[in-house]
Amino acid sequence: MPTKVRVAAVQAEPRWLDLPAGVGQAIGLIEDAAAGGAQLVAFPETFLPGYPWWLWLESVSWGEGFFARYRTNSMTVGRTEFRRLADAARRHRIHVLLGFSERCGSALYMSQCLIDDRGVLLGVRRKPELTPLEHQIFRSGEPGESQVFRTGIGRIAVQGGSEQLHLPARRELERTGAQIHVVSWPGFIVARDVDWGVRVNNAATLWYAVVGQLNVIAACSVMDVAGSESRRGAEPAKQLVPGPGGHARIFAPGGEELASPLGGHEQGLLYADLELDLSFESAA
Repeated sequence: MPTKVRVAAVQAEPRWLDLPAGVGQAIGLIEDAAAGGAQLVAFPETFLPGYPWWLWLESVSWGEGFFARYRTNSMTVGRTEFRRLADAARRHRIHVLLGFSERCGSALYMSQCLIDDRGVLLGVRRKPELTPLEHQIFRSGEPGESQVFRTGIGRIAVQGGSEQLHLPARRELERTGAQIHVVSWPGFIVARDVDWGVRVNNAATLWYAVVGQLNVIAACSVMDVAGSESRRGAEPAKQLVPGPGGHARIFAPGGEELASPLGGHEQGLLYADLELDLSFESAA
């Protein structure tokens, strides 16, 4: 196992409610990350087909039109769109941690999957702890679902954004012996005081690096209010999602920031070289 791993965190605006376009965008980012030397690229929460921000903008009845489109553009594991992403991981010899809305039968899940550099699916994790609004359209995953994957580049833990705020999830992660922790954020934009929301969410991510002594990759989406069609919402509601919300970060154990952050409106990739602690592996 290598002692140093180059990683990339995505900060980008999704192709809202358009799965084929989103898959093409994700493949382009996979290609760019591999060209930058990354062995792992991490995507934001529900990057495909974008986080359902309409839940914050208006009534459930107003959102019904969005839900139909959201369901249609959610991805099913093993289908054509998924195979295209796995093939991109294989061709470019890179591990891919993808956040997506997973369609399984009649249910939708907020899922993360890890595809290795051979294009092999190592597993799918369905977010078990949802916010009240997320419960309106998603089903919870099973509590205790594995959140750590053993790979050729180390033990990789994964969580969705809001899970960073739950103490039991933190304690469980500490017991896993993970070397790299990936948190997929949908964007830091739903807050009456946006600066406050950014500080709290970044602090939650930083906590894992400092207290958990983990390398932490925090991928994050950018939101263009117009692009997400939220102009249809009422003015008071739109003020809750001012955008753009991009705050991707990469931290070393102890909290050192390893990559210069992009501006909140900027899109791109953050790169960093992580030093892995192999003591857990040698003791295992």
